[in-house]
Amino acid sequence: MIFRIGDQSQVGSARRAAATLARECGCVEADAGRVSIVATEMATNLLRHAGSGHAGGGHTSGGEIAMQRIADGEGDWLELVAFDCGPGIADTARAMEDGFSRAGSPGTGLGAIRRQADNFAIWSAPGVGTAVMARFAVARAPATFGCGIGVMVAPYPGEAVSGDAWSFAQASAGASMLVADGLGHGPLAAAAAGAAVACFGRYVEQSGVQIAEAIHGALRPTRGAAIAVARIDTAERLVRFVGIGNIAGAVISNGTSKRTVSHHGTAGHTAPRIAEFTYPYAGRPVVILHSDGLSAKWDLGSYPGLVASHPALIAAILFARMRRERDDACILVVRAPQ
Repeated sequence: MIFRIGDQSQVGSARRAAATLARECGCVEADAGRVSIVATEMATNLLRHAGSGHAGGGHTSGGEIAMQRIADGEGDWLELVAFDCGPGIADTARAMEDGFSRAGSPGTGLGAIRRQADNFAIWSAPGVGTAVMARFAVARAPATFGCGIGVMVAPYPGEAVSGDAWSFAQASAGASMLVADGLGHGPLAAAAAGAAVACFGRYVEQSGVQIAEAIHGALRPTRGAAIAVARIDTAERLVRFVGIGNIAGAVISNGTSKRTVSHHGTAGHTAPRIAEFTYPYAGRPVVILHSDGLSAKWDLGSYPGLVASHPALIAAILFARMRRERDDACILVVRAPQ
């Protein structure tokens, strides 16, 4: 869930929502208290410092906080990410010091967030905006895969559910991911995207083409969806991609960005060609998939240092800067294991 923070009353709403999520995740009272503190500090910082900026085709004051439970290569987390399109921070290291403030406040907000969180990350650039991630460990079992994950999902304005959905799984052939955009929006679009996610889970050990074909068959009773399946094949040093419809994708490796190719169609209805494309990589590539609720005209080179940041920050900044307000939106960012 994503909360817009534009006035003081929304600080309390964000704090209560964070506390509720912490209880749902099974956090003990002390940990739920830490989550509440961080939500309050994030919301207060957005009001004090984010100002007014451009986001998703409109002008906003303040910013947003995304709250979710997410598992990646470092563990199982309750995650809060605050992001904005405000003036940014020229020196994030100094901004972390207690007592530093641009707004006449005590200057303890970012430092308090870092101290309370089990995992913390920040990215900012002057004139672009800021994203701050705080994660709290829910399960401390050893990680079974080495990928870092960042994701943002939002429904069409006024809808209670999103017609976009995502999934991630560690298959024997490599880390595998899905983004699905149900046709239209609302509950019927959400049902189509949910059916794609369920089918992906059942067939994740198959090839990308086989997964896409299975989803195409499973979605016939639904209104259909655009889908993209990607797999990071570490043995072959390839990203394998299969797309039906307008899910955008990119593989970013060693300073170069390769956009993925999808075939026209709608899974569940018309898919004249289902084929796999491969993209060689070096190092630890970043794979980005997103629905057309975000403009595909982004360039990570416009955001200095962002590509090396935590995937949650990449997802947040692209979501903030490139979201189209009149649609469901989903972006999934995965950094490959070592």
